[in-house]
Amino acid sequence: MFAASLGLCMGILSLVSCSDKNFLDQTETSNLDEKSVFSDSARTVQFLTNIYIDIGFTENATRFGNGGLDAACDEAEPQKSASITTSVQFATGTVNPSIISGDAWSLCYTNIRRVNLLLKHLPGAPIPPYIRNVMGAEARFLRAWYYAILLKHYGGIPLAGDSVYNVTDQIPATRHTFKACVDYIVSECDAAAGALPLERVREDYGRASGGAAMALKARVLLYAASPLFNGGNVDPQNALTGYTDNVPGRWKLAADAAAAVMSSNAYSLYEDNATAPGYGFYKVFTLRVNPEYILARMQGLNRELETAWQPPSRGGGQGGFPYQEFVDAFGMANGKAITDPESGYAASDPYKDRDPRLAYSVIRDQTPLIQNNGLKEPVNIYLTTGGSGVSQDAVMAGTPTGYYTKKMLDENISANFIHGSQRCFPLIRYAEVLLNLRKPVMKQMVRHKLFMMPYSWCAEEQDCCRMNYLRVFPAIRCGRRFRQKGEWNWLLKDIVSGM
Repeated sequence: MFAASLGLCMGILSLVSCSDKNFLDQTETSNLDEKSVFSDSARTVQFLTNIYIDIGFTENATRFGNGGLDAACDEAEPQKSASITTSVQFATGTVNPSIISGDAWSLCYTNIRRVNLLLKHLPGAPIPPYIRNVMGAEARFLRAWYYAILLKHYGGIPLAGDSVYNVTDQIPATRHTFKACVDYIVSECDAAAGALPLERVREDYGRASGGAAMALKARVLLYAASPLFNGGNVDPQNALTGYTDNVPGRWKLAADAAAAVMSSNAYSLYEDNATAPGYGFYKVFTLRVNPEYILARMQGLNRELETAWQPPSRGGGQGGFPYQEFVDAFGMANGKAITDPESGYAASDPYKDRDPRLAYSVIRDQTPLIQNNGLKEPVNIYLTTGGSGVSQDAVMAGTPTGYYTKKMLDENISANFIHGSQRCFPLIRYAEVLLNLRKPVMKQMVRHKLFMMPYSWCAEEQDCCRMNYLRVFPAIRCGRRFRQKGEWNWLLKDIVSGM
């Protein structure tokens, strides 16, 4: 209804505009100021749309030049670089405020100011009230989104409220407490969720929805409840770096928020085990529209991930490279870890009978991969008996670890191909929401629907690493693994205690 009304509104406005003068007459579009932008409905809508442009910058596979957040943690080895990059700083524990990337600060506050500017002028924009209400709720969600990014990067940060500061203004720089920031983000999510459609469809697909606001709230509350901030604050009495107390009830707030998304029945996991075991784990990332994405970065046909992660022979090789430890984290198809003597794992044939997600997550030696001629040919990563590489993709020639990333790559697209994938980058998936729940019934659902294989649940303390695996695989290459370890410790503790 909203989409049809907006389309009708825009059509009427266009007809009215064309009736005043010939539509072929030259239109003056330069020197736009606030008045000219927000007195025009189309420009006002476009102003809001532009705030979405940076929504996925933190998950960019080459955000730091030689890798993204995957290369800044235990997922991947960064690309070689002539300079010290942020990914290398994090990976080596040498983070330095004088040279660390400042993109989170500048991009987030730039877009927060845009939101405030829009909210300031939206009441007077020539747009029907019910459409203005939805646009305002979208803007408040985006403001909460960018504040959540700032919170993850810096802890307590200055909250600007609805203020719009100009270059000549004295801008307050006082940081709010971690708690105040969490509370503000949650309140903005609640407000947005109450005014937005639960789902967005057709031409509005990709815009903020009520479900996205609810899911963002659940994510922020889960981070806040983590021992990193709730009881394990790096500076226990510093209210900027976390809570100064330990409140177990914060876990329930996070679980309740995630349960609310589930109870909406608006989303579901994408499944396809008929084509091949675990095929849905691959396919979901190539579909522009699917029932699992709650929020995604919209984009046209693209090859950005292929360029980052495919081998040099396919025109890629700009992002991080998976570690052997990452590959070893994938268990066997029977659900047992490769370290289990009864798993059937054989070092002489290490990829046989493995969890099917491994083949969809990692490019290894002899993995068939499409060329720009449309033919699939094996990737030659191995070394000769003399220790030299057999191709530009080989160990130490193309990859320092012997692997390339495959997750989210389109099997029909190569980086040096003329065509692109319809893929959009996922920012919030329903799989994440389910994993944020702690109820046993949800764990059973995740095991059955998301991971396909008969994983045994933790009955013994030594098996608790299994839950780490459940958390690792959906998060890899999506920007969440970098911050997930602390926030998930609570579940491991619950399992140990016999939940």
